[in-house]
Amino acid sequence: QVQLVESGGGLVQPGGSLNLSCVASGSISRIYNMAWYRQAPGKQRELVAQISNDGSISYSDPVKGRFTISRESTKNTLYLQMNSLKPGDTAVYYCNVQSWRGIILRDYWGQGTQVTVSS
Repeated sequence: QVQLVESGGGLVQPGGSLNLSCVASGSISRIYNMAWYRQAPGKQRELVAQISNDGSISYSDPVKGRFTISRESTKNTLYLQMNSLKPGDTAVYYCNVQSWRGIILRDYWGQGTQVTVSS
């Protein structure tokens, strides 16, 4: 079993920046994909950005050009640099990791970190 812990959320004015991080505290082998999701009250959880094991990166349309996803190459750590934040970015942001356990691909989720963009 693994645990993911997000940090870096908070209250920021429109146009501001935040850097989120996600660290794994348990044993993880052969990571297939790492991603950031977000969920606002009353809305479905949506994919924000993801980075695959081969380094391929993709972003959802609302955050393209503003957010940057990256991972630490020497440890299981995921980052999300968020610039030019908008009120529509307000949500709980979750870290997601998919990894192989034998022949089974498993999903792991963090507890989430609140991001609030308001003036």
